[in-house]
Amino acid sequence: MLILALLCVIPVIHIWALSFSSSSAAAAGEVSLWPVDWSLNSYKYVLQNDQFFDSVLITLQRTLLGTAISMILSILTAYPLSKMSTDFRSRTFYAWYFVFTILFYGGLIPWYITVQMTGIMDTIWALILPGAVQVFNVILLLNFFRGLPKELEESAFMDGAGYMTTLWRIYVPLSLPALATLTLLTVVYHWNAWFDGLILMNSPERYPLSTYLQTIVIQSDLTQINSQTAQFMTTISDRTVKASQIFLGALPIIAVYPFLQRFFVKGLVLGSVKE
Repeated sequence: MLILALLCVIPVIHIWALSFSSSSAAAAGEVSLWPVDWSLNSYKYVLQNDQFFDSVLITLQRTLLGTAISMILSILTAYPLSKMSTDFRSRTFYAWYFVFTILFYGGLIPWYITVQMTGIMDTIWALILPGAVQVFNVILLLNFFRGLPKELEESAFMDGAGYMTTLWRIYVPLSLPALATLTLLTVVYHWNAWFDGLILMNSPERYPLSTYLQTIVIQSDLTQINSQTAQFMTTISDRTVKASQIFLGALPIIAVYPFLQRFFVKGLVLGSVKE
């Protein structure tokens, strides 16, 4: 376990050290696990543009709204699909309806036309609604719902509870381990997504963070570089800028994960069977 942990941590430490090193040290391959010739020029290059902070706000808005909407829709979709065909006659049809979207993809052009025809182009909803229902998450969640004792639902019905009350008062609290895992996956998806922002946003001012960083660093789009940022081009290297980009992109996820880890443990306790 210690070796596996080191294999996961050492690359992150190396990226951190590389992002704080000088361009000459990075180019010479002198950086290992500690910065050489400490330098903040790479971070200044990324952070000095006001558009960076605008993209951070857009990404935070997208992550919060997108995760909340996706989890609610996943719960509402997985619960009826977890029932037997005797309880929900159309379950098989709807199950294959969702599975079909995994096996067959319409393509980029139909996806773009669909978003355009709905009138949400160049808005935050264009980044949220097209991927609001993650079928993979729905499948994982409905399988978790199936593993819960059916007697819990039957006893709730005997006490006068309906389906919605049973879902939110019994199934959801007992499913915290699965919900925490799916929440983390959804947060990572929205935080790292860049392609849809590049296609669906008409102006760079509406780019999310990953799209903004991909534009100014990977594509080296000179239209996003002003006279102030141009002076840093001689003091930074491609490796240090990419390292700072990776570290900044991973930092929020690293900060969020310990809080979700607490819900993992709490959910396991709530989901245990007490006699």
